[in-house]
Amino acid sequence: MLAAVLIGTGAMAQSKIGTIDAEYILNQLPEIQEVNKELEGYGQELQSDLQETIQQYEQQVQSYQEHHETYTETQRQEKEQEIMALENEIQGFRQKAQVMMQMKRNELTNPLYQKINEAMQAVIQEEGYTQIFHAGSNALAFSSEGSDITLKVMSRLGLEPTE
Repeated sequence: MLAAVLIGTGAMAQSKIGTIDAEYILNQLPEIQEVNKELEGYGQELQSDLQETIQQYEQQVQSYQEHHETYTETQRQEKEQEIMALENEIQGFRQKAQVMMQMKRNELTNPLYQKINEAMQAVIQEEGYTQIFHAGSNALAFSSEGSDITLKVMSRLGLEPTE
């Protein structure tokens, strides 16, 4: 029993685990102000595009309400379909805009995260950390090569790693 405790203690002594709050660091970088300005401008562009479509929709609805009694049944159906298509376009655009904003944010922050990662790697090398976890989650930010047993487990399962 004493041998098991000593072996376990020795194994723990070889590990050096740390955490990193990359979001906190990101928000401290001076470059983040420029990123936020670009995101704000991009958001305004998207909002402007949406407003144009909404204006078209409102104009078509108003025109339909003013003239619907003079339309033939076929014309009414066409106008209603056009209005419904614009409604769907507006809904779809709102949903896509959120995704587009996130993609733009990722595009603008990726170089900053790369900068943070390079600094993290330097600290890891200098301090001899074996594992780094993201603060606030269980996500692993870094693990020394010997700590990862993924390939051993895959081998036991008869799986070949793919790129």
